This record gives sequence, structure tokens and C-alpha cells, in this order.
Amino acid sequence: MKEKSWNDCLDDMTARRVSPDVKRAESLIETAKERVDLIREVNEKNCNFVFEDYYTSLIELLQSMSFKDGYNILNHICLGFYLRDALKRKDLYMIFDDMRFKRNSLTYYGSRMDFDIAKDAIKKCRNIIKELDK
Repeated sequence: MKEKSWNDCLDDMTARRVSPDVKRAESLIETAKERVDLIREVNEKNCNFVFEDYYTSLIELLQSMSFKDGYNILNHICLGFYLRDALKRKDLYMIFDDMRFKRNSLTYYGSRMDFDIAKDAIKKCRNIIKELDK
């Protein structure tokens, strides 16, 4: 089944109800912050890799939130629906879904972003992370 909503994710078990796991959530938050702290500069040569690191940190933060809420989410699409439907952040979901598409293009199809697009994507990831960190 192709998920179209958070409820679809729950129905087809790509998101599962689990016991809340605060320790796991805190570990993911620490990992996400450490990953971002390792980034020193963004240039034309490393911009796609830096974007991947920011995207991964964003995923880790969303996973941490879901573990605190008592969900184990198995794919990035359902993480997006969790953001949109469970957390009620449609504004962030729209940006997240675009970042997910860019990351998939880069990772699975080898479609590198040019420098300006990558810088913009990094900025958007930073903004979502900042919003989620509140």
C-alpha cells in the first residue's frame, strides 16, 4: 500500500505504536546535534554531503520525537506524515517533503544539486531543525 496519510502508515504498520522510549530519543537528539557540529564549511565540493548530513540530523530529530510519543516509524514518507498529521505542522511538512525528494534524487539516482540549490536546501533543513528544537 502506498501511504497517503499518518493513518495509512498506522494501518499498514509502517508506523507502529510502541512504548515511549525517552532514552533512545535523547540519544538520537545527541547524535543529530553532534552530526551538525562536525560541519565546518559548505563549499561547491562538499555541499551535497553537507545537505545529506543536515537531512539525516532532521530525520534523527523526527525519529526522536516519535519515540517520545510512542511510535516507531519505518520510512521517511511516514515521518513526513507524522510531522504533518500528528504534529500538525503542515508548513514544515511541505519543506520536509521537498528535502526528502532532493535527498532521494541525490542518494538513489546520483542527481547532484548545484551549489546554490544545495545551500538553499541546507538552509531549509536548518530552519526545520530549529523549529523542531523548540
